[in-house]
Amino acid sequence: MTGTTSERPSLKRIGLFGGTGFVGSYLVDALIASDYHPVLLVREGSEAKVRQIDRCTIVNGDIDDDNAIKRVVEESDALIFNIGILREFPHRGITYARLQDEAARRVMDTAAAAGVRRFLLMSANGVRQDGTPYQRTKYNAEAHLKNLELDWTIFRPSVLFGDPRGQMEFASQLSAEIIDSPLPAPLLHSGLLPFNAGQFSLSPVHVTDVVAAFVKALQDPQTIGQTFHLGGPESITWREILTRLASARGRKKLMLPAPALGVMAAAALLDRFEAFPITRDQVRMLLEGNACPPNDLVNLGIEPRSFSGEELHYLSESPRDTVTV
Repeated sequence: MTGTTSERPSLKRIGLFGGTGFVGSYLVDALIASDYHPVLLVREGSEAKVRQIDRCTIVNGDIDDDNAIKRVVEESDALIFNIGILREFPHRGITYARLQDEAARRVMDTAAAAGVRRFLLMSANGVRQDGTPYQRTKYNAEAHLKNLELDWTIFRPSVLFGDPRGQMEFASQLSAEIIDSPLPAPLLHSGLLPFNAGQFSLSPVHVTDVVAAFVKALQDPQTIGQTFHLGGPESITWREILTRLASARGRKKLMLPAPALGVMAAAALLDRFEAFPITRDQVRMLLEGNACPPNDLVNLGIEPRSFSGEELHYLSESPRDTVTV
């Protein structure tokens, strides 16, 4: 499928779809620090969200604009698709199908037609064909990519954390919605009895480690045709995650068992409202857990940062709640 290293063109200009959000801002910084030139698709009026804009090429347009996609692809030597959402808002046109599946396939097809072979995809740990709409659309994008004649690499991170820079981010969102709330923190559990309350595990991975993996993949052709699961150095239970977040905020937090069925029943009535903090599918995915070992990061030469007070220093200030999709 791929040629020898000596046959490969130099990859200098990197087309980035999803460059203005939380992970995207770090990708831009990491690419520039490694002497790449980012080429970003940016919606009209969102230019202020671009990091180091004077060192990027900006193509104005929406992800539904095939001509804008084509302009980014034609300006690029390699492509990164990093568009993803954690929650749907169908009345605003923000859906998993549109952004994580259909848009991804359009970008991939455009790359294949233009002969831009190197393609990096941001997916997620735990995606599968029979999962939630979030998991299923991510899986569909992966499957489509694998069926094209592209030099692909797929990344499946667990939950990401790091200084949010005014964006939506795992730790600051939990701090704002749970730790800073006057209500007890919910220790979700399946079934009626709380024997497993808060015992599902995740592997929080620092955003700088994830973007470092993308840069490594651009530099190493041995990563072509591989899927990398990116997890932090520990698999941590939900209870322990909340404990560490509370500690980072300088407080203790009362935690009580909460049956997932009750939370899902409330979500069934209220999750269509944006102010309601969680959806039914998010509860399902939490109970599944989202843990994976750090082996793939280590094999890429990246020493993963821990989900600890030192790395959560940004929570000592009031968490921000600005959301950018």
